[in-house]
Amino acid sequence: MDGDRIMSDAPPTGLDKAETHSKDRLGGSDTVVQEPSKENIKLEDLFDGDEEDEEISSSSMSNGAVPKSSPPASPPQIAPSAKYSDPGVMLAFYQRLFPFRYLFQWLNHSIKPSNDFGHREFAFTLQNDAYLRYQSFPTSDLLRKDILRLNPSRFEIGPVYTANPRDRKTLRKSTAFRALAKELVFDIDLTDYDEIRTCCDKANICHKCWSFITMAIKVVDVALRDDFGFQHILWVYSGRRGAHAWISDKRARTMDDQRRRAIAGYLEVIKGGAQSGKKVNVKRPLHPHLARSLDILREHFQKDVLVDQDPWAKPEKAERLLQLLPDKTLNDALRKKWDSAPGRSSLSKWADIDALAKAGASKNLDRKALLEAKQDIVLEYTYPRLDVEVSKKLNHLLKSPFVVHPGTGRVCVPIDIQRVEKFDPLGVPTVTALLHEIDAWEPQNKEPESEAGSKRIQEYEKTSLKPYVEHFRDHVGVLLKAEQGVKRERDDDDPMEF
Repeated sequence: MDGDRIMSDAPPTGLDKAETHSKDRLGGSDTVVQEPSKENIKLEDLFDGDEEDEEISSSSMSNGAVPKSSPPASPPQIAPSAKYSDPGVMLAFYQRLFPFRYLFQWLNHSIKPSNDFGHREFAFTLQNDAYLRYQSFPTSDLLRKDILRLNPSRFEIGPVYTANPRDRKTLRKSTAFRALAKELVFDIDLTDYDEIRTCCDKANICHKCWSFITMAIKVVDVALRDDFGFQHILWVYSGRRGAHAWISDKRARTMDDQRRRAIAGYLEVIKGGAQSGKKVNVKRPLHPHLARSLDILREHFQKDVLVDQDPWAKPEKAERLLQLLPDKTLNDALRKKWDSAPGRSSLSKWADIDALAKAGASKNLDRKALLEAKQDIVLEYTYPRLDVEVSKKLNHLLKSPFVVHPGTGRVCVPIDIQRVEKFDPLGVPTVTALLHEIDAWEPQNKEPESEAGSKRIQEYEKTSLKPYVEHFRDHVGVLLKAEQGVKRERDDDDPMEF
């Protein structure tokens, strides 16, 4: 799971109003290293900036208007040689570019503060690798203030609880504190493709192997929409070698673990580790989801797998292909042909299967079994390899959109499903590049004097982060409208009786 491994704890260094835990992302008991002190929240803080929380309308989407966010009085200056791991770089990013307002509306499902946000858990990984769990905030401004105070290297999002996560130890009954809701999430990581990708391995990626993520997104997205009826799906680049899906439909958010496991199981086809044998064992006739997936994946298999990856170029890899075919006599004929032509490409070897079968290399060949075996091979080399454990638990924490990946400096930006094949993970801006873009923009584009009613140019609009923030803004706008519709339907179904 890219970037979502367990971070080792370090001793607290002068932190207050937080607690440090040695715990994984799945909740449960925790070892408290430092007890939190209560934060006094003033009434004006609770509604700080609410007059700016204008609801996202279709007109604002079209003209690019963005709700205002209080700019820092004096943004920190970033040296040209600064690296993305520098704390000053992260602080400048949070102050100037992170879309706190949209993140709040996305998680709150409304422009007005509610328990959907106030009872939501956040977990911070600090610069010294201390891991702070069960942080919560009534408003986006208070979240922003604490992030600017703590300056985490990243933060994760957890579930909405029955009570404020900060108050969980004051409850008389431990059962009174439990997870109520969280987005259904999926995680796809290229390290799970290491046994079939030949261009890269481990944390390394290139455009060739990123095609596996593109295939996975296309297959999973259409299944979630067509088979389960979900509409509010946000795909997010993990910052290095993978992608996350966040499903915000109310029906998805309120699913219990059993239903989450069922959906994860529905989408899981590749089973077994690198040393296991046949990894695809599906019933015939194929389930409509698998038949549809094959239609999506066949074209990718020809170019992205056979040509770009050339997975069976080496004799030992070609032997793996033969193990997946059902006829021993045909296999012997193929092996003989390939041994006599060293360096034969995977594309040619794949064509050889049908050519020798038609030529009668095996008199007792079961053509139906051969067809099914070839379908299973296509699925094994193209079907999404999901980290299903991420999806099964309501209380699992996952890295927030728009945080900076600590290993690459790239921002975890949304992926537009309509342009998924054009998404370039290596072209995603780094945090240092974005800050330099602001510095380069300002001398050449002097902002006009602020007039009454006019909106100032947001910092992100001066950078290559702009299309990603706008995509997120539009996604949030659609979600808010849908949530209003759900509330109206609920009110209509349960009218007050006099």
